[in-house]
Formats: sequence, C-alpha cells, structure tokens
Amino acid sequence: MDILALVLLLLSAQWSCAQEDPLLPFSEHLDPEHNVRLKWGFDEIQGTILFELTVNTSGWVGFGFSPKGGMTGADIVIGGVGPKGSYFTDRHAVGNSIPVVDQQQNYKLLSLNESDGKTVLKFQRSIKSCDENDLTITNLPMKLIYAYGQSDDIVYHNNRRGTKEVNLLKYMPRVNPPNSKYFDMTMVNFTVPANQTYYHCKVMKAQTFDRKQHIYRIEPFITNFDLVHHVLLYRCPQSVTEPFEAQCYTGKGEECMETVAVWGVGGGAFELPEMAGLPIGGNVGDFFYRLEMHYNNPNKSAGRVDNSGLRFYYTSELRQHDAAILTTGLAVAFGYIIPPKAKSFLTYGLCDTAYIPKVLETPHDLQVFSVMMHTHLAGRKVRVGHFRGGKQIDLLAVDENYNFEYQEVTNLGKTKTVQLGDKLLVECTYNTENRNTLTWGGLSTSEEMCLAFLFYYPAMNLSSCVSFPHLNSLELAMGTTDINTWIYMMYTKTWNDTSINQYQQTLKTVDQFVMVIDSFNNVSYDLGKIPDLETIPPVPCMSGCAIKSLALISLLLCLAVHWASV
Repeated sequence: MDILALVLLLLSAQWSCAQEDPLLPFSEHLDPEHNVRLKWGFDEIQGTILFELTVNTSGWVGFGFSPKGGMTGADIVIGGVGPKGSYFTDRHAVGNSIPVVDQQQNYKLLSLNESDGKTVLKFQRSIKSCDENDLTITNLPMKLIYAYGQSDDIVYHNNRRGTKEVNLLKYMPRVNPPNSKYFDMTMVNFTVPANQTYYHCKVMKAQTFDRKQHIYRIEPFITNFDLVHHVLLYRCPQSVTEPFEAQCYTGKGEECMETVAVWGVGGGAFELPEMAGLPIGGNVGDFFYRLEMHYNNPNKSAGRVDNSGLRFYYTSELRQHDAAILTTGLAVAFGYIIPPKAKSFLTYGLCDTAYIPKVLETPHDLQVFSVMMHTHLAGRKVRVGHFRGGKQIDLLAVDENYNFEYQEVTNLGKTKTVQLGDKLLVECTYNTENRNTLTWGGLSTSEEMCLAFLFYYPAMNLSSCVSFPHLNSLELAMGTTDINTWIYMMYTKTWNDTSINQYQQTLKTVDQFVMVIDSFNNVSYDLGKIPDLETIPPVPCMSGCAIKSLALISLLLCLAVHWASV
C-alpha cells in the first residue's frame, strides 16, 4: 500500500469513527438582525451538550454563559480562522476586559470553518461544570452572551454583542408559519360521573382537508384541571365509519388504538421539531379519531361539566418527514400484579423491533426525538433501555423522579436511531409500602401502567410494540397449574422483602409475549426474554489533553477493527 492510500485510509477511519455528531434539533437566533444563529442538541444521560454557532463575520467569535447577562463571571469560548489557521480557547471573564484563558480546557472543538463571510464553530462540553471557571447548564433559562469582531484581532467588539435568555435543556420551540391555523377536538358539555375513575371516549372526525397538512404543535385545552388526568387521541382504522360517544373499554371503539396525541396531568404544550409534523388530511385519509378522557375524581363530585380536549396547530407548509407515535412498554391487560409492602418493585415491558416486519411490508428504522413516560400513583421511576446485538447501547430516556402530578412529553435533546432488530425495554419502579393489598395492572388510577410513548419519524402504520408475561409459564414457575389457584395464592401470600424479591425475579425470567400491532390491528405474537438493564455512566469532564488522548485511542481501535475486517 502506498503512502497516499495509507493517508486516505487514516482519514477515512478517523472520519467514520469520530464521535457521533447527533442532530441539532433546536435553533435560536441570538440577535434581532439574525447575524448570530445557535443550534444545539444534548444527551442528559451521557451528560453532554453540542453547539453549532454560525456568525456573519470573518473575524473572531465569542459565545458563553453569564450569571447576570454581562461579562463578569461569564464562561466563554472564543474561536475563529486567522492568517495562521484556526484557534479556539475556553476562557472566563473577570470584568469588562479580554476574557482569561482557562488553565483547564473543557470545551471540545469538533469543527471550525470560515467561508462566504460566515464563521461556523461546532463544539461540545459537559452539561455539568468541569471546574470553577465553567458554569453548569441547568434546567432553568440561562443567559447566553455573544460577541464578534471584524478581524481576528481580539479587541473590543463595540455594538457587535448581545444577550439572550434561553432554556437549553427544557427548550420549547415556537414557530408561527404565515398560514398557521388550528382546530380543537374536545368533549362538549359532558357531565363527569361521580366515579373515582372514569374513562370517556368520543369517536369523531377531525377537521377535513382537501390536501395534506402537518400538525406542528399540540396544546392541552383543559376546563377542569382537578378532574382531567390524561387525554389521548387515537386514529381509528377505516372500518370505523360512524361517530359515537360512550364509556371507554366497554366493547365499542376499542379498535381505535393508534396513538396520535397524548397529554398528561401537569404537562403543557408540545411542539414538534422543524423537520417533522403529524400528518392529517390528503392522502393520509379521511379517518375517524377516538378522543379518550381519563377523569380522576377522588372526591366523587357530581354534576361537573367538562369541555376538555386538545388543540392542534397545523400548516400547509409540509415538513420533511411525517411523524408518528409508537406505544411501548407493558401491555395493559388482566393478570399483572404488583405486591403490597414493596419499597422498589420493578416491572418490564419489552418491544422487539425485529418482529415489526411481520405486520408491515416496508418497515424502516425509527428516528426517535421525544418520549412521554406514564405510570399511575405507585410509579416512582421509569427507564427506557436500548439494546442492539444482545447488548445495551443506551438509555433512550430516564425519569428518576417520576411525579404522577407532572407528566409531559420530553424532548430527548437529539434524535436517537432505533434500528430494526433493536430491543427497547421499559422498566418502571413502584412503591407500595402504604398498600395492604395487591395492585393490579389496569386503567384505574389506583391500578398501574408502565408505558413509554415514543415520538419518531418517518411515520409507519404502526400502533404499539408491547409485551406481557406468559401467564402459563408464570403460574408454573410459582407452583400453580391454573389462573384461579394462582390468583388465590397471590391474595393469601405473606408479602415481605424475600417473597417480593422472589416474585420480581420470577416475573423477569419467565417468557414474555411480545406483541406488535399495526394501524389496522394486525398483531404478531412472539416470545421474548427480559434483558438486564444497567445504568449508562455519563461521560466525565475531560481536559484538552484527555480529549486528544481519547481521540487517538479511538482512531487506533477503529483501525484495528478495519484491518480485522479486510
């Protein structure tokens, strides 16, 4: 092999094995003139945040975080492309003078280029503070500062500076297309029964359109916040041709199970990323939809009238991809039991995407960008594990402090690819220390669920991918031979730490029924096993030297893999 080929191989290996450059789903112009644009994405599980800053200048560029919006105490980077090449430094400001270079360089430069009068910097850092001169990026709005020069001499910026407050980790984009409109799907003067828990369903058509539109924002329209626990909108198969309204899950309308929108108590509006929208109208079809209202009425108040539902903002300016929602987790069905007196009881729901081709002719990978996790009153934690080739590669989403009163759709911070053949495991942690009897899986607020609604693109005709323990295997593993004997044993069993742990381990080791359901309610049934779910450690803060060492090690490992494969 000649020298040129070796160099090309090295460059190719370095490019292909460099740290994955995640999509940057969020974007803000930091100045009114739109000379400074910031794009970013993050991974809270790994503890990293990625920025791309584009500035209309051929000079130096500065960007950072400020405690009060000014220079003093600010955490800053300065970079550019000068006569001697590119430069990029991690700095901090001690006053209104040129920021001081940090002894520890904790920002990782990924690329820096200048062309056509624009300078573009892409860099990464830890979300948490790495040293006393760095500021931790929090869940609250932060004051972002910027400045730039007309040359590469780092001198006073004059009026080429500014401040903008942005919530980087809890960002909610807000776009207003010129032709934006909205429609509502709500209950109309519905009298809520005096039941502790009640599900009411209304099958109806959405607003009709001659051509396809994209829904880009969904807002809750709630008239009784003390009663409405969650709202779901399902698309019905084409076999549903008539509107009706009745109590849910009483035998009619249950074929409408493809989730289109979801809202939970405590949540707010949700806006989709700029590359995706929920399709409606046109070639999507003239479908009926089922609006499901879960009323939680612990005081059993009578005579309350409700007009709650959802508001959908849409546009005819179509986005790049149709988005959709996939329901994953533990199937809501009879036979799942959580014991009383449990401090930390785990349940699992498995989605094996290898079975999706059994119900879809042209399946493809899922680009997941948001998730809503859902349990009821006993839920304390929810984790969604991501497995590939028999190994865990990520935690797709995590809520270590689940709150029944605050449920919302959460942006993942970057798009995560779920390849066909990957497995997703939804793990829920429950606390039933204050309960003296069994908690069943079910629809009631006092019963339990373990679900994760995944927002993804491009859309497929896919409804859910869930699992449920193989009951015959569970009964046999626990020493019984039929369902009635097993239920009696569960009610009469002495529940303590030992028996609870034994039951939990049995639940995890028995076979699981894995069910994949398409938009037309075609179902594939297969068996699966629950894999071990571990915590993914965050990436530690690294100095510039450590970053360079890691890059060299990664390159050598990549070369080794390449040579082993040729």
